[in-house]
Amino acid sequence: MLDINLNSAKKQFCNGWQRRDFLRVGAIAPLGFSLANLLAAQSASGAPEMKKRAKSIVLVYLGGGLSHHDSFDPKPNASAEIKGKYSTIQTKLPGISYGELVPLLAQQNDLYTLIRSGAHNNDHHETATNWVMSGRFGSAFGDYPAIGAVVAHETGFRSQVPPYVSVPNNPSFTWELGRSAFLGGRFESFKAGDPNSGGYKVRDLARSQPLSDTSLNRRKNLLQAVDSLGEQVRGNDQVATYDEFQKRAAEMILSPQAQAAFDIEKESAETRDRYGRSTFGQSCLLARRLVEGGVTFVTVNYGGWDHHGKIFPALDKKLPEFDKGFSAFLADMKERGLLDETLVVCMGEFGRTPKINKDEGRDHWGPAASLIMAGAGVKGGQVIGATDEIGAHATKQPVKPADVAYTMLSALGIHPRKHIHTPDGRPLEILDEGSLIADLYG
Repeated sequence: MLDINLNSAKKQFCNGWQRRDFLRVGAIAPLGFSLANLLAAQSASGAPEMKKRAKSIVLVYLGGGLSHHDSFDPKPNASAEIKGKYSTIQTKLPGISYGELVPLLAQQNDLYTLIRSGAHNNDHHETATNWVMSGRFGSAFGDYPAIGAVVAHETGFRSQVPPYVSVPNNPSFTWELGRSAFLGGRFESFKAGDPNSGGYKVRDLARSQPLSDTSLNRRKNLLQAVDSLGEQVRGNDQVATYDEFQKRAAEMILSPQAQAAFDIEKESAETRDRYGRSTFGQSCLLARRLVEGGVTFVTVNYGGWDHHGKIFPALDKKLPEFDKGFSAFLADMKERGLLDETLVVCMGEFGRTPKINKDEGRDHWGPAASLIMAGAGVKGGQVIGATDEIGAHATKQPVKPADVAYTMLSALGIHPRKHIHTPDGRPLEILDEGSLIADLYG
């Protein structure tokens, strides 16, 4: 006899099962049900099929917290201590103004939706970052896996490139964030490094010298030995992680596909100049190459937005760099036909305070932030949500971290309510709240 749970929605016992939800395979087999039929029904019950809109996701992460007042949600009629020093400029969308330091994105907003109502209630870097990157609220230490890790877990290694890549690395404040948590090391991001560095080569992919046939055979034999070791010690995540990483590293070293995807030197000087010769600009360019190469989830980490003091000298440098790199990325993706099948999300962990502080900066502010979403069916040329007259609170269509995460997962056809399992076997929904941001799709 085999017990199959067909209803994961109703809960009575601590493991989520109810007595009446069980069917005994042996008892119903004569009625024409097969084990395959039941397992299929169970899968459908737990995770209904989603409308897949995207092949890839690129998350541009503005770690530290972009000032929405000085970029995408200016308040020109507020007092000087609220509106700041920048004037506003008209965008391509009638009646919508931005801060003056993002002119390229202002003339490109027919390609994306601006969300002015990102909102939550946490002002702590690590806690908020883990929240917005996973869609679930937990501690500062990353209790839940980042969406990129979930995507790697659900899609697996489908080609000779890693499914989850961070450029140049994961976000970091006092420790690394955006990690795989209880899913284990097999689903951590592959850290690409700084593509703007001279003679850029990806760690673990660059060969120090050409490999002979003998060396290639030795590598393959080593890979087989590692595989054998992994099978001998099942259930040990450290060994399994080592096994997986060794196998993938060996495959990638030997893979022309992976070598080509990371080889930013193949880009023309004109293209590289278009994105900007900065770490951020070249990271965006590498993200485009990785999408072309088959990577499913790319995080472009662009930190340094935590301006508690002297915010305007800092933004004088950072906003033009962001404007150039991100606008070039969107335009290039559009021109190459990649935007149709790639969901692009640009966000930080929170916004900044409405009032400029005594150190001429703005502090952490969870209740209001601006986000950008584009591609994979997202309607361009619209604004979702709004904040009050001083940019302090979302007053229309608040968008929660779980809503953004829900929309990202849905775009790839991964059901956000699907159960994944903790190391002790406990089923856990990927997201415990949130819904699709339906207005993105018109």
